[in-house]
Amino acid sequence: MAGFAFGPAQAADNTVVKLGFAAPLTGPQSHYGEDMKNGLTLALEEANKQNIELDGKPAKFELIARDDQADPRTAVQVAQQIVDDGVQGMLGHFNSGTTIPASRVYNDAGLPQIAMATSPEYTQQNYDTTFRMMTSDTQQGAAAGEFIVKDLSAKTVALIDDRTAYGQGLADQVAKAVEANGGKVIAREYTTDKANDFTSILTNIKAKAPDVIFFGGLDAQSGPMRRQMVTLGIKAPLVSGEMTRSDTFLKLAGSAANGTYASLAGVPLKQMAAGEKFETDYKARFNVNPGVYAPYAYDGAWNMITAMKEAGSAKPEKYLPKLASLQRAGATSEHIAYDQNGDLKEISVTIYEVKDGKWEMVKTMVSKAD
Repeated sequence: MAGFAFGPAQAADNTVVKLGFAAPLTGPQSHYGEDMKNGLTLALEEANKQNIELDGKPAKFELIARDDQADPRTAVQVAQQIVDDGVQGMLGHFNSGTTIPASRVYNDAGLPQIAMATSPEYTQQNYDTTFRMMTSDTQQGAAAGEFIVKDLSAKTVALIDDRTAYGQGLADQVAKAVEANGGKVIAREYTTDKANDFTSILTNIKAKAPDVIFFGGLDAQSGPMRRQMVTLGIKAPLVSGEMTRSDTFLKLAGSAANGTYASLAGVPLKQMAAGEKFETDYKARFNVNPGVYAPYAYDGAWNMITAMKEAGSAKPEKYLPKLASLQRAGATSEHIAYDQNGDLKEISVTIYEVKDGKWEMVKTMVSKAD
């Protein structure tokens, strides 16, 4: 693995441990980025109260935050800036489309990276520096596809994705799972993560009369899409991934939101290992309810900090082996551990449905990775 170069200030005084963070902090996806950032901030503030000693000195953890605008090119530039800032670990990025190209920069610097990205490709690059905060799309797509066929009794499914690494990757996995469970994909349409008019796509799909429509993409698209489905008289339910399971979707879809399903990695907050405590602490600190990603970001930060504690060092080459072999109880799970690729060993996916304008749990599936 490549060596890690400390900046001049770092070499003189290593009491400050800089951890990088990048996500969309402006634009239509900024609510995702802020939720993730808050989870990380809570973890680092807690760690700073523990007087953790690393490399023979008390450590003060500091988050170096950058806005990657959910743009792959910007993400690579941001990644290089973060490395140049002399960070000792990377907590991000958020999107798969930004995480994957940026991961090469961190790997070349020998810098451990724990990302929210769920695309399978992220941890299949043979880098020993890549780790996840959430279940991958391979695992989530398998659960969603099985639910569509077995629980919704769908024989035919139409797929739409936004052509991002996340949206397309998730739709691909759902398609595989639908076919594997005896269903049939009868249409595949594409849009973008900037679109808001889906009338043409939905009209084409309506003519084929699928039992279910699955969308891989963001709430900024799934909200208007669901509204337009109702306007066009499409009776098939909309099923989507975790980016749709948000308050933003409920606002954008309005009364049309009812009957929408979304899969989400993990279990509901109140069923998490320490979910209620996390929720209490989060609300006390930020005066809002945590979103989907905050507890996973929180655990991701603590995974890195715990590895540093076990190694007694913030130097990447010293704590990386401890991160790879990590076993700890966190907020989201009592059994946090990584496989050889950096994927989480425990797989849990929950299906939600909008009823009376609120997301309600339908079922949870928990298993172990192979």
